[in-house]
Amino acid sequence: MDMSCSHQSLGRRRALAAATGLVTGAFLPLARAPRAAAAAPARESTPAAAPAYTNPVIWQDFADIDVIRVGATYYASASTMHYSPGAPVLRSYDLVNWEIAGHSVPVLDFGAKYDLNGGRGYVRGVWASSLAYRPSNRTFYWLGQIDFARTYIYTATAAEGPWSRLTTISTPYYDAGLLVDSDDTLYVAYGNTTISVAQLSPDGRNQVRTQQVFTAPSSVGTLEGSRFYKINGQYYIFLTRPANGQYILKSSSGPFGPYTMRQVLLDLRGPIAGGGVPHQGGLVQTQGGAWYYMAFVDAYPGGRMPVLAPVTWTPDGWPVVQLVNGAWGASYPSPAVPTPPRQVTSMIGVDTFDGTSLKPRWEWNHNPDTTKWSVSNGLTLRTATVTNDLYWARNTLTHRIQGPSSTATVELDFSAMRDGDRAGLALLRDSSAWIGVRRDGGATRVVMVNGLTMDGNWNTTGTGTEVASAPLTGSRVRLRAAADIRPGAARPATFSYSTDGNNFTRLGPAFSMGNDWRFFMGYRFALFNHATQALGGAVRIPRFELSTP
Repeated sequence: MDMSCSHQSLGRRRALAAATGLVTGAFLPLARAPRAAAAAPARESTPAAAPAYTNPVIWQDFADIDVIRVGATYYASASTMHYSPGAPVLRSYDLVNWEIAGHSVPVLDFGAKYDLNGGRGYVRGVWASSLAYRPSNRTFYWLGQIDFARTYIYTATAAEGPWSRLTTISTPYYDAGLLVDSDDTLYVAYGNTTISVAQLSPDGRNQVRTQQVFTAPSSVGTLEGSRFYKINGQYYIFLTRPANGQYILKSSSGPFGPYTMRQVLLDLRGPIAGGGVPHQGGLVQTQGGAWYYMAFVDAYPGGRMPVLAPVTWTPDGWPVVQLVNGAWGASYPSPAVPTPPRQVTSMIGVDTFDGTSLKPRWEWNHNPDTTKWSVSNGLTLRTATVTNDLYWARNTLTHRIQGPSSTATVELDFSAMRDGDRAGLALLRDSSAWIGVRRDGGATRVVMVNGLTMDGNWNTTGTGTEVASAPLTGSRVRLRAAADIRPGAARPATFSYSTDGNNFTRLGPAFSMGNDWRFFMGYRFALFNHATQALGGAVRIPRFELSTP
């Protein structure tokens, strides 16, 4: 998992050690590796006029991508930290158009802090993890470590689930990559700077062996984010140097090495203006034999956005990212793949919360209280927490922001709110703001609140200040938040409301979204309802829409 920004490069273990004291050890600054050191020469490619795709292929926050192909279908997994369910499974038929199929981790049952019960799990939980498919039993595997304590493996026979926990392994496989070898043996590459390989038992439930196989040279510094491959009889461990490089290890002697290293990219210009260097992701081969590298670009305040580039191989077996004018291309010829069997489900658009369950585009801030929400042709949120702090409020439901800019509009029925309740639409991160409805003394107002803040240890430092308001009558209101998540100086968001569903009135000043990398996850739209006096109130949301200009 990359803890990255364009000006500071630290491994996750070291950064969290500084913040929490969990792990001891000195910070190791990353020395700038010589550009010429064992690096395969970059090769230029000119994108075809058509068909072509543009980067980022997904302008939403999906970091630490692991990408695989099973038959004619591509799947990817991503980090979700404290959001639940965790580890989304993305699906595509062409590597360019993606949908969310489900989640590998149904609930963050790793301790009470993930329930906002006596503790909070912000910036913990599901980090860089691995997704693999085992043909012998036609089963998908997800593997990841939690809180430096232990590793969890979940399995499913279909990518959309249901997923269930297979086992817990006492060794925490940090930033792990799972390999299903050609003889069906399961191996895991993992570590930070010191890279190890573990062999699992045939049933995948236990560790059989583990061995250190490589230590990053001091000229390179931190390497992490392992992805493990066997290609043409050679073993490869794909590693990131946060936040500006990618390296690969190769062994012709088996999964336990010895390995030699080569630089794949360093300080490469990315395709998002103002964003970072593409890095940390995975390699995947199409049905026709072409190779692609899906990485992410740091692009706060929105988060870390997946980008795709073609890869070729040198005669002696090293990958080379194809460049456009010396940079990761903003556009490339589309992958040559069979015609998709169907159009994937859009990650934006209208959700009327039909059916009885949430669509996989939604994730909760920490685990929800399942007794306090329901879906039945509309979403009902009953108050689950008495607090004046949104960061402590359970059952806050989040949705990724679509870049480069998008607008969320929610219809809110507030007729069942009680005195002291607060409900609305937030832009949620370690610096937050919201527009919503508050009921006090029998009076109802629509308000804009900013100044919700956390410190570097994710403790609340500000619970918010009301900066604008207007009286409300009736029982319904539409709330709107517009967010421009392009990296840059402004990063503006605005809030408005409508009582007739057509004419919107701006409320409050523009909110400048923060772009510090340390929270890792980008801003999200969030639907919330919490009490400040007593439980018992509720709101109903019959419609949510995410739209782009």
